[in-house]
Amino acid sequence: MEIVAANYVISSATYKQCPPADKAEYAFIGRSNVGKSSLINMLCNKKGLAKTSASPGKTQLINHFKIESNRTGRSAARDHWYLVDLPGYGYAVQSKTTRNNWENMIESYIRKRENLVNLFVLIDSRHDPQKIDIEFVNSLGEWGVPFSVVFTKADKNKPGATRRNVEAFLNSLRETWEELPPYFVTSAVDKTGRKEMMEFIGGLNKSFLSTGG
Repeated sequence: MEIVAANYVISSATYKQCPPADKAEYAFIGRSNVGKSSLINMLCNKKGLAKTSASPGKTQLINHFKIESNRTGRSAARDHWYLVDLPGYGYAVQSKTTRNNWENMIESYIRKRENLVNLFVLIDSRHDPQKIDIEFVNSLGEWGVPFSVVFTKADKNKPGATRRNVEAFLNSLRETWEELPPYFVTSAVDKTGRKEMMEFIGGLNKSFLSTGG
């Protein structure tokens, strides 16, 4: 699968303001400054699609992008789906009220958005497992939300350090999870992991269409 068009649609303050739930939807979330916007731009091959910033907490709304992709093989058919950029979690500089509003908005979207096929949870591969990330992933398990883990910024580490941090995070999950979620190791700089993520989304799109959504 390859993306042939990606365009911004709308920014919403609540899940009720989101576009009609008539297409497969894939959302991206992580702690602030995890490299979410850079990853989205890399996947879509469109620099500047999602706005990057050196200031944490810049994304404050549910941002929808309409994606058009072609299928692999001989088929010329194209799929249309949504990619969603969600606000980061765990950014403490914002006021408590603002943080609570963000958390409520994010949780409502994740738990109530009917066409959400997969939530990509981004984890900074440069660091040891962070409690806030483990707690968030465990919450997704409690809510029954389908998700995958995406380790970002692999180019910022020596390969050995990346492997150690990834395995440490997975070992932390093994303490409470019988089966690990799908995971990807990525770099927005050298496009590591892009092919694997595109194939994964393509397979989910196929399943979504075959079941009528």
